[in-house]
Amino acid sequence: MFENITETEERGQVGIGTLIVFIAMVLVAAIAAGVLINTAGSLQSQASDTGTETQQAVANQIEVVHAYGEIADSDPEVEQVNLVVKKSAGSDVIDIESMTVQWTSQDTSETLEYDDGFTTEALTTDTDDDGEALVDTSDRIEIQIAFGDLTDQDNLDPGDSATVELVDQSGAQFSYGVTVPATFSDDADVVEV
Repeated sequence: MFENITETEERGQVGIGTLIVFIAMVLVAAIAAGVLINTAGSLQSQASDTGTETQQAVANQIEVVHAYGEIADSDPEVEQVNLVVKKSAGSDVIDIESMTVQWTSQDTSETLEYDDGFTTEALTTDTDDDGEALVDTSDRIEIQIAFGDLTDQDNLDPGDSATVELVDQSGAQFSYGVTVPATFSDDADVVEV
């Protein structure tokens, strides 16, 4: 039956050629699948990292509970600003030592680091003794910015203002405006800013 259609030798050559083409197609498909799987894994890992970092930047927030300025002994000027801070609900532990404070006024704009521009003090008994971390929402730490430690910042006169931006280890930012009242008592040691 086959002898009438084609010769035996031609039939074998067509079968081997088809097999070679089939194997080549399988190899190309396997290589393409491997590249796609590697790319998908890389993109998934990158997306996961980006999502985690974004969540921390949004969720990790520092809140200023109270702010006051210490008045200089000789003049009616504020020589130090103190910010009482806490972490907002849902935030991870906020490491104050790795936090930066951006101070901006009409005199200067400086980036301050822990123990080199600002210091801290723990205010609640549960807070880390040195005021180096906000672990719980009940923790309160006072951030102290003394103008004598800043390069170009003079004491704040009545009516002066500045902006304080707190940036934690995850990159989350919180801005707070400081405004010295136009008038305050000569007997006062501190004034709310």
